[in-house]
Amino acid sequence: MDALEYLALIWAAVFVANVVARKTRSTPVLWFLALGALLVNMDVIPRESDPFIAGMAELGIILIMFALGFEESTDRFLVSARRSWGIAFFGAVAPFTAAYFLADYFWQSTNVSIMCGLTMTATAVSLTMVSLQGEGLANSPVATRVMTSALLDDIASLALVAILVPIATGDGPANAADVTFILTKAIVFFLVVSVLGAWLFPHELRGWLRSVPFVRSYGLRHLIEFGRHSTQTVLLIAVLVALLAHEFGFHPAIGAYMAGLILREEYFGRYQEPGSFLDTKRIVENVAFSWIGPVFFVDLGTKLVFEGGVLASVLPHIAALVTAIFVSQVVSAGLAARYTSGMDWRGSVMIGFGMLGRAELAFVVMDIAYVQNAILTTEAFYTLMGTAFLLNILVPVTIRLWKPIYEAGEEPTEV
Repeated sequence: MDALEYLALIWAAVFVANVVARKTRSTPVLWFLALGALLVNMDVIPRESDPFIAGMAELGIILIMFALGFEESTDRFLVSARRSWGIAFFGAVAPFTAAYFLADYFWQSTNVSIMCGLTMTATAVSLTMVSLQGEGLANSPVATRVMTSALLDDIASLALVAILVPIATGDGPANAADVTFILTKAIVFFLVVSVLGAWLFPHELRGWLRSVPFVRSYGLRHLIEFGRHSTQTVLLIAVLVALLAHEFGFHPAIGAYMAGLILREEYFGRYQEPGSFLDTKRIVENVAFSWIGPVFFVDLGTKLVFEGGVLASVLPHIAALVTAIFVSQVVSAGLAARYTSGMDWRGSVMIGFGMLGRAELAFVVMDIAYVQNAILTTEAFYTLMGTAFLLNILVPVTIRLWKPIYEAGEEPTEV
């Protein structure tokens, strides 16, 4: 089948998912994932993603994260980052520990337990942010806390991968230089993005940049307003920063979010004119949430392929692991949000639900452990895939169910 036919099927699934979501008053993301799994298990689309579809899926998550960052306030994000360390730390340690010991009980293998713990460590922030966006909570304190906590989680998870994967594969422990290198790259990346946002992008330059020819006369506003190509310009910035993040070892979506975060409304043209902030925001959101972004979630749903015998044998393992991660994640992240981040109990529980998803980094770890190095057994792999899928479904479901309780309370004025 031609790649365009696969795309037509995926877009048809997106259309159906949106209709069903509207009829059931649920989040479309849930149905994107479910229909992706249905299509692949009915052999309508192949188990291995077509390169064209895989590329669109990656572009989709980049656009989604850029659109979410585009809506966020830079100052509020920075304040939240200082308040989110507890959520990131405890929200990662608890699920790692729960997954490690449960896997050790099931399969009695230290290496398998290590990889299971790593898989369950990092939060699928994109899924949570889109779910919150679908509920009208994209700009809430909860969304900002989840995003900043997940960024910190990604840094910690990358360091853990550098330390623990060599141990699990038998290549020996990573040395201090490897870990230091990972952390240094993370710091440098955020410094580069900070320089772009604080000194290079603004029209009113500060410091030594005032003396640099050309740069001192033109800012990002001139580039955005040039030829009324603001949408193309900001998307180019998103992709370039995403590529920069990839070079530093992050998922490109993290870079795209940061690119959106450092773009400000004052860089754009007049209110509601073509090329204005609102006009560009409308186009970006349409692309991200309506026709390219959903391809990522449908493609993500295709990662769960059911094989009757194996699946039936691991159903108890999946149920136990989902329960363990659900309890440990919600309790640890919720308590951390309440006592280290200043959230009320309603917001704290919502943050716990928002940290449940497992996607990008989880699948990277599974690929390393199952495909590249054969550390995981088939049963362990299916257990992790089933667990990740169910946790991803629980994110929009729990957020929607908890939303009335969350909104019934008085939200904090600070983020």
